[in-house]
Amino acid sequence: MKSIGIDLGGTNIKLVILSEQGELLHSEQTPTFDTGPDDWRQHVIDTVQHLRAGYGEETFLMGLSAPGLANQENSAIALMPGRLKGLEGFVWSEALGQDCPVLNDAHAALLAERYYGAGRGCRHLLMLTLGTGIGGALLLNGELYQGFDGRAGHLGHISISKSSHLDITNTPGSLEYALGNAYLPDRSFGLYRQAEDLIVDYKAGKAIASYIWLQMMRDLASGISSLINAFSPEKIILGGGLTHAGMDLFGPLQEFMQVFEWRPSGVQVPIVKAQFDVYSGAIGAAAFAINRRNKNSNQTNNT
Repeated sequence: MKSIGIDLGGTNIKLVILSEQGELLHSEQTPTFDTGPDDWRQHVIDTVQHLRAGYGEETFLMGLSAPGLANQENSAIALMPGRLKGLEGFVWSEALGQDCPVLNDAHAALLAERYYGAGRGCRHLLMLTLGTGIGGALLLNGELYQGFDGRAGHLGHISISKSSHLDITNTPGSLEYALGNAYLPDRSFGLYRQAEDLIVDYKAGKAIASYIWLQMMRDLASGISSLINAFSPEKIILGGGLTHAGMDLFGPLQEFMQVFEWRPSGVQVPIVKAQFDVYSGAIGAAAFAINRRNKNSNQTNNT
C-alpha cells in the first residue's frame, strides 16, 4: 500500500507519495498561506484530496509532520507557540477522513534517514538539524524515542556553556544559541544575519568570520561529544542549512572531535550528512505511517 507523507511548515507544505518499499513516487510543495487556521488547514485538506483524486479509488496510508510537540497518542500537535495558530490540538485524522498519525518534523526527518537514508539499518541514531534553530531526534533500540510528553530529542536545548543567555526553553548557554541562525547577530557582533554570508567570509579567510565559524564548530563538537556519552549512538546524522557548507563544516568539526570525543577501544562514532533535505519531514511522516501499520499488523497476528 502506498503512503502519503505531509510536512506542514510555516512557509511551505510538502507532500510525497512512497511505495511500500520506500520508493519516492511523487513530491510537491506549495506555500502554506499562514494567514489564519481556516486557510492553511483547508489548503492541506484540498491538496491531499487533489493528490488522492489522481489515483482514483486507490487507498493510501497517511502521516503528517509539523513543528511542535506531538501528544502521547500521536494524533495531534499538543504544543506549538508562536506560529501556525490553530495547529495545537487539531486532529488530522478527523479532518482527512482516515487515520493520520502526527509527529514532530525533526523526529520525522530522523525516520526518513533511518528507513531510507544515511541511517538505514541502524538501531541507535542521533540526528541534529542545523538551521534557524537546532532541532534533533533520537532512535534508541530501533524505536523513535519521544519521551513522556513528546519533547525528547530537542537536543539543541542542551546547555554547553555557563552563558547567561536563555534560549526559547529557558536553557542557559544552549547548543541552539551557539549555532542557530536566529542568534547569529548576537554571536557575530552584529556583523552577520545569515550563515551563508558568514561562510563566504570564512572561505575568504577573513579573521573575524574565521573566529566566529570555528567557535561554532568547537561548540558543535562539544555538544555532539556530550550527546555521544549520553546515548552511545552508532551514527550521528547532521541535516539543515548549515550542512550545505560541506567540508567547511565537516572538516573543522572532525578536528575538534579528535580532541573532544571519548573513543573507548578506539571506536569513533561516524558523523555524516543527511541524505534527505527539503522533503525529509514528509518522507519521515510517510515512513511513520507505514511502520505504525506494520506494527499493528504484527501485534494482531501475534494475538
